[in-house]
Amino acid sequence: MKYRHRLFYYKNPYDTQSDNAFLNAAKENFIYQYTHCKEYGRIADGLGITADTLQTIDDIPRLPCLPTLLFKRHRLKSAPTLIRATSSGTSGNFSEIGFDIGGLLCALRMSCKIAQKRRLISLIPCHYIVMGYKPHRGNRTAVTKTALCATFLAPAINRRYILKYKNGAYSPDFEGIISALKKLDNSVFPVRFMGFPAYTFFLMKMMDEQNIHIRLKKGSKIMLGGGWKQFYAEQADKASFYRLAEKVFGIEDKDIVEFFGAVEHPILYCDCPNHHFHVPVYSRVVIRDGTTLNPVPEGTVGLVNLITPMVSATPILSVMTDDLGVLHSGSQCGCGIPTPYLEIIGRVAPTEIKTCAAGAAEALKEASK
Repeated sequence: MKYRHRLFYYKNPYDTQSDNAFLNAAKENFIYQYTHCKEYGRIADGLGITADTLQTIDDIPRLPCLPTLLFKRHRLKSAPTLIRATSSGTSGNFSEIGFDIGGLLCALRMSCKIAQKRRLISLIPCHYIVMGYKPHRGNRTAVTKTALCATFLAPAINRRYILKYKNGAYSPDFEGIISALKKLDNSVFPVRFMGFPAYTFFLMKMMDEQNIHIRLKKGSKIMLGGGWKQFYAEQADKASFYRLAEKVFGIEDKDIVEFFGAVEHPILYCDCPNHHFHVPVYSRVVIRDGTTLNPVPEGTVGLVNLITPMVSATPILSVMTDDLGVLHSGSQCGCGIPTPYLEIIGRVAPTEIKTCAAGAAEALKEASK
């Protein structure tokens, strides 16, 4: 995987001259998946896709695009894995993705580069309030692992979790977190929140209603990841969220950072100072028409197809999410990052993307005979 190695060691995570490196790494990954995962090979054969199909960067959308729904119903494997991570499974089904050592090293390099670009790496100790799951031996979700890893961006004085495991289930402890925050009002060290935006918003709303407003140390941050999940109907707009953070904690929007990603596409998308998800060199994003699945131009809403050659242990080179999004030109942002940025509009119901998985599922049935 020499081309993967070269891609993930790019100095600038938003280098616009990375097309050849990405093409070579994607082609390398495709060949590996084709020869090591019989199901993937059957799908590629059914679509008439070979390594020779990938001649230029414009051919990247032609890669076999596997819907995330497929990974929720089948366990695909291309090589022995070092660790496995699962999606949250809020709909009852979950994906289980295996990671190889090379992929994990690439992930570490990527995370450091992007966090450094966003100035999240600090030597100043801080208190962490994790608005997510407290690690438990039975919890292998990627969002839990990601939240824990984020607490190493600055030395942790302590970690407090809102979702605690008790009697076989997780439950939120808002009162415990509020009590802990009151004690941190006069701390000389900053506080970093990390986790689900829904729980963070509910916490701030609860504190505001109880007239509990504290001023956290300068340098405190709110880092959001994992999406709104089952609380999608209660999702707050960003402007309202930022105003509440300033009112309750004294944290300005410049210190609010949001992440986007998926266990089936473990690339770290970190918003820029203007709160846009620019596409890093490690991935490419294709927006597809919901009916034809053909790529659509920038500025057009469609299904989000995410592509990365990071992992070799599982065939997640190109995955179709159930997200609706728009790809914008980087020049429209104004932050200075030149790569396009992805705007997530919403999600489609699983029944609406069922047809996307049908062909791949049939190929899997044939491969298992």
